[in-house]
Amino acid sequence: MCRLFGLSAGEHRVRATFWLLEAPDSLDRQSHRNPDGCGIAGFDPTGRPEVYKAPVAAWADPHFDAAARDLVSSTFVGHVRHASTGARTYANTHPFAHQGVIFAHNGALSGLDHIEAELGEYRKVLHGETDSERLFALVLKQTAANDGDLGAGIAAAVTWLAAAVPILSLNMVVATSTDLWALRYPSTDELYILDREAGGLHGDHHLQGVGQHGGIRVRSNDLRDQRSIVVASERIDEHPGWHLLAPGELAHADRHLRIDRRIVIDRQPTYPLLPPS
Repeated sequence: MCRLFGLSAGEHRVRATFWLLEAPDSLDRQSHRNPDGCGIAGFDPTGRPEVYKAPVAAWADPHFDAAARDLVSSTFVGHVRHASTGARTYANTHPFAHQGVIFAHNGALSGLDHIEAELGEYRKVLHGETDSERLFALVLKQTAANDGDLGAGIAAAVTWLAAAVPILSLNMVVATSTDLWALRYPSTDELYILDREAGGLHGDHHLQGVGQHGGIRVRSNDLRDQRSIVVASERIDEHPGWHLLAPGELAHADRHLRIDRRIVIDRQPTYPLLPPS
């Protein structure tokens, strides 16, 4: 299973450090089980996406640790890939970025020819072979059709896919330089959200966490003084405030860290795919 991570500090640019090689239980160990690529992304002060990704396991890329360890942004997206479609190439590695939007997906879907036909001119967004990038392109198309509303675009894309193609999971994290979205659909894979107070549970701690099963490890001293919203495929610390998103639930944190959570699809996929045994 791929691993997703998202973080928003709202209007504040914060420094976050991602350990990808030497830290115990970090992406290093995680990537031995998810060996098809890994990446992290944020935004520069102008809002331009800054993406570092590698089409190999973190432990197999000697440059990944040095290049990706330290990022400064208001929003972040991280991903470790276990490929369902597409070769192990840079173009097929998450996160994907297009026109100020960063996207990562955990799951699988098929019927890619059918999706491409639906994309129309948005086929120009595609650079690789993955189902995930086609999902991203459909989100972008539906966002444009909804006057630039990314939340509406995500909901419309998922609703169309649920009716039209076979689906295992469409869990995703989407970010702009100011906003963060997370969707869980259907119930196949878990996705958690934490509204973290400044300093965490005790009011004086930086953010430091790692996935329960060797997921993404992150530390941010700046979040001792700043509230944040964190999204992850699994709880990354012992904070009691982690909430499992419901199937079909879309969570949105805006630049003021106001959170909107709502069910955007309340039906099962028409053509469910079975998880690999």
